[in-house]
Amino acid sequence: MSFNSFGRVFRFTTWGESHGPAIGAVVDGCPPGLELAEADIQPWLDKRRPGTSRFTTQRQEPDQVRILSGVFEGRTTGTPISLMIENVDQRSKDYSEVALAYRPGHADYAYDAKYGFRDYRGGGRSSARETASRVAAAAVARLAIPEIRIRAYLVELGGDAIDRAGFDDAAIDENPFFCPDRAAATRWEAIVDDARKAGSSVGAVVECVAEGVPAGWGAPLYAKLDSELAAAMMSINAVKGVEIGDGFAAARLTGETNADPMRPRQESEGNDGKPVFLANHAGGIAGGIATGQPIVLRVALKPTSSILTHVETIDREGNAAEIRTKGRHDPCVGIRAAPVVEAMMALVLADQKLLHRAQIG
Repeated sequence: MSFNSFGRVFRFTTWGESHGPAIGAVVDGCPPGLELAEADIQPWLDKRRPGTSRFTTQRQEPDQVRILSGVFEGRTTGTPISLMIENVDQRSKDYSEVALAYRPGHADYAYDAKYGFRDYRGGGRSSARETASRVAAAAVARLAIPEIRIRAYLVELGGDAIDRAGFDDAAIDENPFFCPDRAAATRWEAIVDDARKAGSSVGAVVECVAEGVPAGWGAPLYAKLDSELAAAMMSINAVKGVEIGDGFAAARLTGETNADPMRPRQESEGNDGKPVFLANHAGGIAGGIATGQPIVLRVALKPTSSILTHVETIDREGNAAEIRTKGRHDPCVGIRAAPVVEAMMALVLADQKLLHRAQIG
């Protein structure tokens, strides 16, 4: 059995390979009657699209999406929505050496160990190219959660972190790093340029915040909102760690400092019985259920494994070898991960909203 689907009520399945004729997604469980056109999906794909700056892969993919089913007269019908994105700029010849030897850090060996066969052209299904399908599916998911604002941005690149005091939301869309700190974005240009010139790569940390999530979404045990989010984020290529709220830093706090104190709303604030939180160490989730505070998470992405530096490896026969990966690759895969992290947040929250409605009414 192969697992290519995610979600319970709002469910999507991705298909296609990095160097195949096309990639895409089938979205099932989308409520009917929502206005949807290709123009609603394209802006999200454009944010993730390769070749938009010198700091990402120079593969030139327009990522134009086509809606093949599930929409009639501009509205969703409640039936599966099929989305397709053609691959137009493959260079499979760049991977001739990869066919013979495994790239350390990639899924090459693991795929061979599992299937006894693999698509070596760009990594096939294990390529980050697959994430374009998720971004397209998430554009549909966003229609089901119009009350929620989701924002992802880089807070660290190559070990260099932003200054939180200089956080400016407007800056995120003004630089190629989705960076909210203009000074850090300037520093990161040199870090990525140096990595590219050295034939190497660097990692990054992406933070994502979802505002407007009402208290109550989630479940106490096996559909915890935080466990669903963690699974979604860990499914993204190159992600090696997920933090929610204070994350690992919470282990270094005491009970009283880690608590999120509550007080009642004052009459002037409109006392609706909901608390005012004085902190958000929990990242908006307690006991697997949303508290109504902003949901905050971070994901750590490893350095891109496709590098021009020679690395020791073995070939398919088990003989010692060296390999360096030719072709066009991101010197920091974390840069284009920000729109993907946003997408997975949207997909999980759309699913959780429908799950909540199914149980609570």
